[in-house]
Amino acid sequence: MTNAPFPQLSTSRLGLRRFRESDAEAFARYRSDPAVARYQSWEAPYPLEEASRFVSAMATQPADVPGEWLQIAVTLEDALIGDCAFVAQAHEPRTAEIGFTIAPEHQGRGYAGEAVTSLLGYLFDQLGKHRVTASCGPRNAPSVKVLESVGMRREGHLVESTWAKGEWTDDLIFAVLGREVS
Repeated sequence: MTNAPFPQLSTSRLGLRRFRESDAEAFARYRSDPAVARYQSWEAPYPLEEASRFVSAMATQPADVPGEWLQIAVTLEDALIGDCAFVAQAHEPRTAEIGFTIAPEHQGRGYAGEAVTSLLGYLFDQLGKHRVTASCGPRNAPSVKVLESVGMRREGHLVESTWAKGEWTDDLIFAVLGREVS
């Protein structure tokens, strides 16, 4: 299960693939949007130089290494519109955590749910994961909606559990088991 290659995945509308150098500009653009960065770990603006380093690193980052995130490109007609990520948990590699970001101009069209569904299929069917989790802030209603729409259940609400961007924030914890989506 460790250090598995990441295949290109596809849905009826989207592709999920490794990042390419040519993705850096679009990646920096949507990460620089304050509305996108609001609930994320980075600050806007997101420098192009940092985006270039990041996409280069992710282009060759091994997949499914416990404790190491892999960020993958979400594309529409091979143009970058967002990204998904996953990490096998270091303490139990049969479990994984996911995350996702979609550029603002592509939000509200079901792309996030479609990409996350494809990623869940990969994690359960190809990597044999038992359980996948995700977390987001309760103020991030669109992400909550996506996680619920793909069949993840809300398992917890951690009150003021994370210090982020100058304030204590809550975290909602979501999870799904492989047997629940297969």
